[in-house]
Amino acid sequence: MIFAAGLGTRLKPLTDTMPKALVPINGKPLLQWQIEKLHQAGISDIIVNIHHFPDMIIDFLRSNYPDIKVSDERDMLLETGGGLMKVLHDEPILALNVDILSNIDIREVIDAYCPEDLALLVVSQRQTQRYLCWNQDNKLVGWTNIATKEVRPLNAAGHIQDTRLLAFSGMQVVSPSILPFMHEMKREKFSVIDLYLHIVERHPQETIRAHIPYNYKMMDIGKIDHLSEAEYFAKSL
Repeated sequence: MIFAAGLGTRLKPLTDTMPKALVPINGKPLLQWQIEKLHQAGISDIIVNIHHFPDMIIDFLRSNYPDIKVSDERDMLLETGGGLMKVLHDEPILALNVDILSNIDIREVIDAYCPEDLALLVVSQRQTQRYLCWNQDNKLVGWTNIATKEVRPLNAAGHIQDTRLLAFSGMQVVSPSILPFMHEMKREKFSVIDLYLHIVERHPQETIRAHIPYNYKMMDIGKIDHLSEAEYFAKSL
């Protein structure tokens, strides 16, 4: 699944007239970069969620990738968790953000996924303010904002200093076994991080695991002033 429904507010004014997914990098829309990467990994069963300028994305897919399915969120932007819940059924889903370019080997991520885990999250040591907290077994135990000192869940505050802080990359493999926990959120719209932290707090026996790729390089194309740097970065992929 490719998350392509976002409003792309940090890419204004480009996203005043087009969806974030169709913003070009070296003449190629971000969505195409992700589709090609999935195809290179042998993945052909792809779904793209849409909300902002949805018809433009549908037209692009019909013209270039007619076999790709669409999850239509034009009536309500469901965020990452709600978007996943809408399409998750009987098989695990690999999900990634449309606006993150990386050198990751997707087959490596799929091979690292363990069906006994609720989810496998690709993480890295990049600098940010918000981190996921992992124990020695690479199991998720919490989240923290190092700028505000906020910790979630609150019962993790006592041992947060003993954990490894790693940043989420926006890529994950999610098991259909997570669906009951999604329904516990009791709403259609929620972030996948809120879901994971709900599970950490309420169901600590469950496992959400980290995957740390070797020599991982990524770039979030979230801001308008990152575009020229993104074009340089994309040439190295």
